[in-house]
Amino acid sequence: MKAYKLFAGTTIGLLSLKNHVVMAPLTRCRAIGNIPNTLMAKYYEQRSKAGLIITEGTSPSSNGMGYARIPGIFTGQQIEGWKKVTAAVHENGGKIFVQLMHCGRISHPMNMSEGTEVLAPSAVKAAGQMWTDANQLQDFPVPKAMTAEDIKKTLADFVTAAKNAISAGFDGVELHAANGYLLEEFISPLTNIRTDIYGGSIANRCRFIIEIAIAVTEAIGKEKTAIRLSPYGVANDMAQYNEIDATYDYLSKQLNNIGLLYIHLADHSAMGAPVVPVEIKKLIRNNFKNTIILCGNYNKESAEADIESGLADLVAFGRPFINNPDFVERMKNNWPMSEELQTELFYTAGETGYTDYPAHEDNLVMKAAFIRS
Repeated sequence: MKAYKLFAGTTIGLLSLKNHVVMAPLTRCRAIGNIPNTLMAKYYEQRSKAGLIITEGTSPSSNGMGYARIPGIFTGQQIEGWKKVTAAVHENGGKIFVQLMHCGRISHPMNMSEGTEVLAPSAVKAAGQMWTDANQLQDFPVPKAMTAEDIKKTLADFVTAAKNAISAGFDGVELHAANGYLLEEFISPLTNIRTDIYGGSIANRCRFIIEIAIAVTEAIGKEKTAIRLSPYGVANDMAQYNEIDATYDYLSKQLNNIGLLYIHLADHSAMGAPVVPVEIKKLIRNNFKNTIILCGNYNKESAEADIESGLADLVAFGRPFINNPDFVERMKNNWPMSEELQTELFYTAGETGYTDYPAHEDNLVMKAAFIRS
């Protein structure tokens, strides 16, 4: 039987991981009042056989909120809630990073607290709608173009959130600079039409991300700081532009100079987005000397192939973890995957379609009990 490197232990930075499998961030909207809770702790504990878990997008500030019932990490209650999650994962031998996600223009005032603002690098409205618990689907608003003071404050919010994450027991933080949220909005010349030092040239458009990355590494350590990118992504009304390759060539070199722990590259082509060319993956792999995580429609064989070739150090899986809490064990042992996936319950508020998917061995016990009855 082939020995898969995918399931062997490994080390990234100062972290020892029990395998090369990463649980990708998955928005699940179970944080009532934007506060992590015991239900979320159970959900992550169930999936802690992954070598590394990256949490759902978590707001670094009240202005960063977007979707209904997503968690934050900027209040004392939120920190205490996350402590339940990190303790549950660590007790099961797992490692966990929090993904810091400022939603930027992908937000709506009905999902935010009083006195907050929908912010973006420029006042460029996103096409489409967002769910609000208060009034169901609503058009995205025109965001406020961030002032110099807004930029300074947001950078400080990321730093404080990173410190809060370490206080909450996380092993590190992943900066979400993908999928059309605030940090990627600064990268693209289509959503960033500024004329100051944060707009125009590639270096200027990447400036805000680089400043945040430097500030966070100085606050918590570069071995605890990582980033997610999605070149060629079209999520949340992002569009392609001529300088994509040059932009990510420049950005990945700068992130390498900072010494971040890893770059996490998302490829959403399996869900209808354009394919991320292998050439850009190889370019970033060549530029960035620390860990590369690749994510996007992998199976056991394709993940192993990219690890063996050196294109990836770790491979992240998303949706299979939703209905297979023991996904790593099922994949390793060639056990059948669950065919039940309740997509209509992805973003609801309760345990149904969240923590009630059975593990493979639990299924066997239930079937045996049914036969005996």
